[in-house]
This record gives sequence, C-alpha cells and structure tokens, in this order.
Amino acid sequence: MGIRLVATVTTASLLALTTAGVASADTSADRKVIQQAMDQLTTSGGALGLQARVTDGRQRFTARSGKAELDSDRPVPLDGRFRVGSITKTFVSTVVLQLAGEGKVDLDAPVENYLPGLIDKQITVRQILQHTSGLYNYTNDLPRDPAEFEKIRFKHWEPKELVAMATSKPLDFPPGMKWNYSNTNYIVAGLLVEKLTGKPYEKAVEQRILKPLRLNDTEVPGDNPNIKGPHAHGYWAVNGKPSDITRINPSVAWAAGEMTSTTRDLDTFIVALSTGKLLKPAQQKEISKTTDVSPNYGLGLGVQTLPCGTKVWGHGGGIPGYSTELLSTPDTKKRLELSATSSPTPGDPSEPYTKILNEVFC
Repeated sequence: MGIRLVATVTTASLLALTTAGVASADTSADRKVIQQAMDQLTTSGGALGLQARVTDGRQRFTARSGKAELDSDRPVPLDGRFRVGSITKTFVSTVVLQLAGEGKVDLDAPVENYLPGLIDKQITVRQILQHTSGLYNYTNDLPRDPAEFEKIRFKHWEPKELVAMATSKPLDFPPGMKWNYSNTNYIVAGLLVEKLTGKPYEKAVEQRILKPLRLNDTEVPGDNPNIKGPHAHGYWAVNGKPSDITRINPSVAWAAGEMTSTTRDLDTFIVALSTGKLLKPAQQKEISKTTDVSPNYGLGLGVQTLPCGTKVWGHGGGIPGYSTELLSTPDTKKRLELSATSSPTPGDPSEPYTKILNEVFC
C-alpha cells in the first residue's frame, strides 16, 4: 500500500493481510521466530537489510538482519533513518482532519470549494483521503524500468505537475463509487493543506505533529536527495548491474510519500494517533471509518481484521530502495514498525513477512 514507483522489493501491504497464515497457539511474540523470518527475508526474500521494532504488551525489542551496504559488512542501524513512502499519507491525513476539527474544511465538501479548477468538481475532500475519488494514479506513468527512472531520479517535480499527469486522463470511475489506491489523491491533499494553512504543507506537518511529539528524526525533505543521519542503502539492478538508489529527489512523491523517519518515531506517532492525542473525538472516529466501498481503508489509515481475529491499523510504504510497514492494534498493545532495503537480487518476501505479521499480531 505504498507509493511503490518502481521498487523491486515490496512489503506485504495491509490490504494483503487477508491471505496471512493461521494464528499460533501462543499469543506472545517469539523474538527467535521473528529473527528467523527476518533472516529469510535478507537471504532469499529480496531484502538487503532489515530493521524492526516490536511491541507486545510489556515486551519491546528491536531486531535487524542483513547489511547496510552492498559491499560492506556494516550491520543495519537499529534505529537508522529510512524513506517511509506512503506512510507520509497518514501524517497528511491527520493534518487535514485537524483542520476539519478547527472548522477550516468540510470533509464532505467538494475540493473545488478550496482549490478551484484543480480536479473534477464532484470529488470531495473525504474521497481524496479515502481513495474513492476515481483520480488516475500519476505514478502509473512514471518509468518502470530502473534504467529509465535513473534519468529522472534527481528531477524536481512541482505538485501541480504531478496532478496534471493524472487529470490528463479520465477518471477511473465516478467519484465515490469504487476504491482504488491513487497517489494523486495525496498530492491534492498536500495542496489542500497549503491552501488552508497558508504555508507549505511540510511546515504544517512539522508544527502540528513532528514538533509536538518530538519526532526529531523524522523529516519532510523536499528536494534534498540525501537521508540525514545513519541509514541503510537500497539497491536495484540497472542493465543487469547493481545500482545504489538511496539518493533520489523525493519531490516525485511529495505529500504522497516523501518523508523519512525511524522505527522509534513511527512508533511514537502511531501511539499518539491511536490514543487520540492528535485529533478531536469526532475526527478520531473519522480516520478509521470504513465504508462498503472502502472496507479496508479509512482516511489515510488502513484498517483490517486478520484471519486470527486481531484488528490492526496503520499504513505501508514503498519508494525505490525502501519498503516500510507501520501497524498497530487499536489499543496499541501490539505494534510493528519495519523497514526493508531492497537488494539488486529479487526475491519473494511474502512468506517471511507473513511469518513476522503472524508472530507479532496473532
């Protein structure tokens, strides 16, 4: 459930958890099982490196596997920074809901009321946040071939340029009639935040979420291609040869997926969001509200009941070089933050990821 772009390795998204395995008899997370699954990911699952933070009641631990760089034995930093991809959407949605709580935006009003002429006049703010707008996903038109993406990896993109890529195509369906994940929705959401606050959307995220929660290792990087602080590197194959894809201009993802963070900061964020520290009660209900059209996605928050009966919510993210998962039970007693860096050698991550999810939540 991430921006994905042209990443060669992806995590098991929240919406794919319906195919997870059966629950184990023991409800406590076994660190050894999780470590074995992580090692499987870095040996045959397409990940070069992996770091995870697990909370199971009073039990909390971090774990890692693989290495931080292809030609080095340096281990993955246990609290290193990484690109979170579409987990950015949950931050942006939270800001929009805060603005709704302040009476500055009506979730069921057309986006046209706030951003005239940008998108179809029928599309509402809620539909943007819930991916039921029907807007074409602009990332479908970005290069899929790593060799082609390399040509634009440092290009600066204007948000309206990204929206124009989508609006040049017809709507995928009439607004509100279906659910389809589209990164375009959150480019629009970022522009909406800017219009409502009168400041860059990243400043609104910083002032409303990052600073109050002291998420000092989380950043909205803009055009900066670097990841500040300790971090593992991601790779893919370009014309059959390994290429380091760690440095890119993240404006290609903007409010749909540009942020960097750590497992610690993401953990602090999901706890604050789940316990009502960021939203008023009315908006707290809205963020996790699903519909018949959108049964597994609220407003910037995926919501799912696993086969073992455990309800989880959160978001996944993917951007070249990095795949991330942020998941929690609504009571925050069980939580998982996980970041994988991609290897130039592809693999199948589904089985080991499912083992990790099962062990943590079932």
